[in-house]
Amino acid sequence: MSAIKQKFSYLLTAFMLLFATAAHSAELREVTVELQDDHYYLKSEAWLDASKEDIYRVLSDYDLYVQISSGFVESRNEEADSDGKPRFYTRMQGCVLLFCKSFERHGYLILEPHTDIVAIVDPEESDFDFSRESWELVSEGDGTVMIYNFEMDPGFWVPPVIGPYYIKRTLRRGGKDAIRRIEALAKALSPVD
Repeated sequence: MSAIKQKFSYLLTAFMLLFATAAHSAELREVTVELQDDHYYLKSEAWLDASKEDIYRVLSDYDLYVQISSGFVESRNEEADSDGKPRFYTRMQGCVLLFCKSFERHGYLILEPHTDIVAIVDPEESDFDFSRESWELVSEGDGTVMIYNFEMDPGFWVPPVIGPYYIKRTLRRGGKDAIRRIEALAKALSPVD
């Protein structure tokens, strides 16, 4: 893709995100975040006004993740591994008071087209001892229910007391904006009838 076409594509997507955010229908129905022995669990359920095929297309394309959340400062699809599993890379950044950290994740995807996506991190190449995300997509009415599960063990020091609180708060708050952006991207990528 030429540089001009790529810039136009980014501008068009940004415009669609702004427009769709103002007129969004996405609804975050439930979100729970728990911490047990340095192991974080997040579960959420959301309804999005987009087809599961279009949402799947967004969530399985790591080139788009920087548009889903401001926490991602870099994301991309990587070459499949020797078994043919799609691979991904993300770099996130976050701060707790004056403590800022950049986090890298390298991993692979297990895909069941249009219904399930599982992202598993390779701890030897990542800043996490364990990280597993899954998305289940179920049609409901004119839209899709997205059930998201995330488990992680940070492979880095988390400041005691405030760190776990901040991580839980960030995971909870970030979900609302993320589902609106996923919905907007899905609508922007949807083929025109």
